[in-house]
Amino acid sequence: MANKRDLKKDINYVLGDIIEEVYVWELNNPGKDNASGEAIIDEAITSFDGFMARANERKLENPAKHFKSLREDLEKTAKALVEKVNSL
Repeated sequence: MANKRDLKKDINYVLGDIIEEVYVWELNNPGKDNASGEAIIDEAITSFDGFMARANERKLENPAKHFKSLREDLEKTAKALVEKVNSL
C-alpha cells in the first residue's frame, strides 16, 4: 500500500510544482497576459484529477502494470506541461 501512497504524493508534488512555477512566472511578468498561464494551470488540475482517479482504481487485474503505466503517463504529462511553462 505504501507504493500507492507514494505515487499519490508524487502526483501531488509534481503537478503542484508546475502550478507554483506558473504563479511565479505571473508574479515576475505582471504586464504580460496571464491567459496562457491560467490554461496551463487548468490543464494541470485536470491532469491531477485524472491521475488521482486512476490511482484510486480498485479491482485491477495487474496492479504493477497499471501503476507503472500511471507513472509513465505522469512523466509524459509533466514534461509537456514544463515545456509549456518554459515557453511562456
